[in-house]
Amino acid sequence: MDIVRAPQKKTGRNIAIGAGAAVVILATIALSKLDPASPTVQRVAILIDSVTQSDVIREVRGPGTLVPVNIHWITAQASARVERKSSESGEKVSAGQTLLVMSNPDLQIQTMQAEQQVREAQVSLLNLRTNLRSSILSQEGVVAQSRTTFVAATQEALAADSLQKRNLMSVFEVANKKAQAEEATTRFRVERERLELLKSAIDSQIATQTAQVTQLEAIAERQRNRLGSLSVRAPENGVLQDLNLQLGQWVPEGTTLAKVVQPGKLKAVLRIPESQAKDVVIGQGATVDTRNGLVQGHVIRKDPSAIQGTVTIDVSLDGPLPAGAVPDLSVDGTIQIERLVNVLHTGRPAFSAGTGPVGLFKLIDGGAAAIRVPVQLGRTSVNTVEILSGLVVGDQVILSDMTQYAAVDRVRIK
Repeated sequence: MDIVRAPQKKTGRNIAIGAGAAVVILATIALSKLDPASPTVQRVAILIDSVTQSDVIREVRGPGTLVPVNIHWITAQASARVERKSSESGEKVSAGQTLLVMSNPDLQIQTMQAEQQVREAQVSLLNLRTNLRSSILSQEGVVAQSRTTFVAATQEALAADSLQKRNLMSVFEVANKKAQAEEATTRFRVERERLELLKSAIDSQIATQTAQVTQLEAIAERQRNRLGSLSVRAPENGVLQDLNLQLGQWVPEGTTLAKVVQPGKLKAVLRIPESQAKDVVIGQGATVDTRNGLVQGHVIRKDPSAIQGTVTIDVSLDGPLPAGAVPDLSVDGTIQIERLVNVLHTGRPAFSAGTGPVGLFKLIDGGAAAIRVPVQLGRTSVNTVEILSGLVVGDQVILSDMTQYAAVDRVRIK
């Protein structure tokens, strides 16, 4: 049979185990309520700047190149073959100097044909003038003859009418005389109208033929100019560039042969990011860095459209060019937009695209840590941004890209 045992009394060992379990549970609960440890950022790996209040010159910056102010492109006015080169790229040339000689036999034939057509038209105009003048003279003779006939017939009709009253001429003869007088009157009127018609038409016929002569002369002149253009000459003083043709090469009409530039007159063509170019206007001051000196200038043109995220800005160079400033030289340009008076500002954050709200890490605890604070950014410059709210004078903020710490609001700095 079963033996009934009495319950054992709790010992000190059991009490200790229970207390230990309770401590573990409480510690687990407490640790779960603690914030995770802040990540550490190395001080040497970040850029720190202070918030200050002063005047700021707002600027935008962009790369660019130096280009000549005046570029005279030389193009082929007719298809031709290169026969002789008198100059090479890089040489200084003077206005009217022969650069290139080309040939085109077909163009010579076309020019002669055009001149022949002009001569034929001029002969036709001369013959027309002669024929028209002869026709007018002949018609004036006919008018004079018809007038004589008209006068004689009229007088005979009057005489016949007088004789009839004295019964010296029959009625039949009188009627014939009057009919002859009417015919002479009509013929005289018709011939006069014909003469007037010839005189009125002579101007229009001569004008038409003259216009044809003028048109053919213009065509012939155009052909002579095309023929003369085969001897390519410099349009002005300057430096010859891009003359890369070879002897015997066939050049189609409209091909660019070369260009003449004036190296002493250059301008800077800058490419400003479209987000910054919106505030650029004509007349603003600018500074161009040629990497061998700074040149002052001002904005003279702004491209109305953006290309690949940039807007082209032309800057006229007001000061003397430093040594080595040549066309196509790469430069950096800075344009002064405006002066901001007594504003809060700091360095421009690396991760901020422009104005608006942004989260910046502000240093605390003597620089041992940083916390994220909401900041409202205002107008931006090349390296400076205006602070509208969120920071005060003396605050230190991290300007480096902190997007990898987007999930935390506090970092430690070592």
